[in-house]
Amino acid sequence: MFSLDQLFPYSFDKKYSKPAAYFSMEFAIDQPLKIYSGGLGFLAGSHMRSAFELKQNLVGIGILWKYGYYDQERNKDGTLQSSYIQKDYSFLTDIGITFPITIHNHTVHVKVYLLKPEVFNTVPMFLLSTDIAENDYLAQTICHRLYDSHESARIAQSILLGVGGAKLLDVLGRETDIYHMNEGHALPLCFYLLDKYKKLEEVKKRVVFTTHTPEKAGNEEHAIKTLEVLGFFQGVDRKTVLEMAAPDENTLNYTLAALRMAKRANGVSQLHGEVSRKMWKGFEGICEIGAITNAQNKRYWRDDALEAALENDNDKALVTRKKELKTKLFRIVANQTGKLFDPNVFTIVWARRFAAYKRANLLLADFERFKKLATNTKYPIQIIWAGKPYPEDYNAINIFNDIYWKTKSLPNCTVLTGYELWLSGHLKKGSDVWLNNPRLYHEASGTSGMTAAMNASVNVSIPDGWVPEFADHGKNSFIINTADEKLSVEERDRIEADNLLTLLEKEVIPTYYDSPEKWNKIVKKAMKDVSPFFESGRMAQEYYEKMYNR
Repeated sequence: MFSLDQLFPYSFDKKYSKPAAYFSMEFAIDQPLKIYSGGLGFLAGSHMRSAFELKQNLVGIGILWKYGYYDQERNKDGTLQSSYIQKDYSFLTDIGITFPITIHNHTVHVKVYLLKPEVFNTVPMFLLSTDIAENDYLAQTICHRLYDSHESARIAQSILLGVGGAKLLDVLGRETDIYHMNEGHALPLCFYLLDKYKKLEEVKKRVVFTTHTPEKAGNEEHAIKTLEVLGFFQGVDRKTVLEMAAPDENTLNYTLAALRMAKRANGVSQLHGEVSRKMWKGFEGICEIGAITNAQNKRYWRDDALEAALENDNDKALVTRKKELKTKLFRIVANQTGKLFDPNVFTIVWARRFAAYKRANLLLADFERFKKLATNTKYPIQIIWAGKPYPEDYNAINIFNDIYWKTKSLPNCTVLTGYELWLSGHLKKGSDVWLNNPRLYHEASGTSGMTAAMNASVNVSIPDGWVPEFADHGKNSFIINTADEKLSVEERDRIEADNLLTLLEKEVIPTYYDSPEKWNKIVKKAMKDVSPFFESGRMAQEYYEKMYNR
C-alpha cells in the first residue's frame, strides 16, 4: 500500500518546508516522457528538477497523456504530418489508487501513477489517467491528447487536472498549504476548494497563479452554460461564478477568474509582468500581479565540456568542443534530410513552437534578399528550422510547409521534425546563433534562448520576454531593432524583417568570420551572464519566497 512516508528521498530544507502542489497541463521532464508540447512544459520540467535539487516540499500534478501531444513526422512529399502513437512507460509506478470525479453528470474514474524522484531527479510527480477499463470510451479519451481540439474534451481535461489533482491530495491525506496553478488550465481546482471551504478568502489563502502569455489563445475562455453542463464549477452557485466572470455574464475567462481566486499571481518575465498588469487593469477583485522571470535547469541542459572550457578560459577547447557538438547535430540533419552541413560554417537555428506571433518565416520575408544571404560564398551560412505547430493550427502548418518548400533546393537550409527535449538540446549545443523574432510584447518569456546561451550559442533576438533582462548588444547577444508600435502589423513585420537581415549581414556574420576573438568573447560573456539568474534554482527559490511563504 502506498505511503506518503515513501514520497521524498530527502529531508526538507527549512526555507522550503511549506507543503505545496504544482499543477500543470504539461511537463517536459526528459525525452522518454512525452507529456508536453512546448515552452510551458519545458519551464515546468526545469522547475521540478530544481525543486528536487533544493529539497523543496513540492509535488507536481499533471496528466498522463496516452498519445502525448503528437508525433511530428512527414508526408510522402516531406511536408508536415501529425501522428498519434500510444505511449507506454515502464518507469512510472502504479500506486494502487483510483478514485471518482464527476464530469458531465457522469462518474469518471481516475487512476494515479507516480514518477518517483530517483527516475529523473525531480520532486515526486503524480500523473492522472482516465484510460482504464472502469470508464466508458468517451471518459477514457479525456487523457488521450494534450490540448484536445474538441471543446468539451478540453474542458474535461481541465476538470481532470484541477479537480482530480485537488481530490488526489485529499485522498492521499497530504497536507497542502499552497496550490500553484501553472497557467489557467487547472482553474476547476479553485471551485473545488471553494466548495470545500465555502469562503473565497479560504481559497485565496491557498492558491497562487502563474500566467504565461498575453496571447488570446493562451487565455482560455468558454461559455458559462457549457462549463456548467460539464460540471466545471463543482456545485458553486451561479452568482459566485458570475462574480468571477464579470463584467461578462456569458463567458468565463480562465485567467481573469484565476486572478480573482488566487492570493497572488505572477508574469514570467519583468516585461511580461508589466504587460499582464496593463492587460487586466480595470477589472475588479483581481490579486496582485508580480513577476518571476522564467529560468531553466542548467544541470540538465549544459554540456559539461563546454562548461569546463569556459571555467578554464580555454578558447581552443571551447571552439573544438563546439565543432564536435555541431557535427553531432549535423548527423541528425543528414539523417532526416540528406543534406550535409559543415561544422566550420556559421549556423543559425530558429526552433520553438510554431505560432503566428513567433514569425518562423520572418527571415524569408524578402526572399530574394534572403537567397543572397544564403548563397554568399564569402560569408557562408547554414540555417535550421524546427518546431511543432498545434496540429489543428493550419496557418502555422502552412508556414512550416512553406519554409520547407522554399528552402528545399538550398543545400544549406533545412527544416527538421520532432522538436522535443532531445532534439532541442542538440540544436542549442550545435548552433552558433539562436534566432528569436516574435512580435514585440507577445513572447511572455521565451526560455529556449537561456539554454542556448548556456551552450555557447549567441542570441539574436527581438527585445521581448526575458531578453531585456539579459541582453547587452554586441557583448553577449545581438538585438533586432523593432518598428514603431503605431504601425500596422504588416508594416512592422516588413521593417523588422529588413532589420534582421541587415543585422545578420552587417554585424553578426562578419563578426563570426572576421573577428573570431571578439566572437568568442561574446560567447563566453553570454555563458557567464546567463548564470545564475536564468538558472531555475533561482526561480524555484523565488516562488517560495515571493509566492508560497508570503
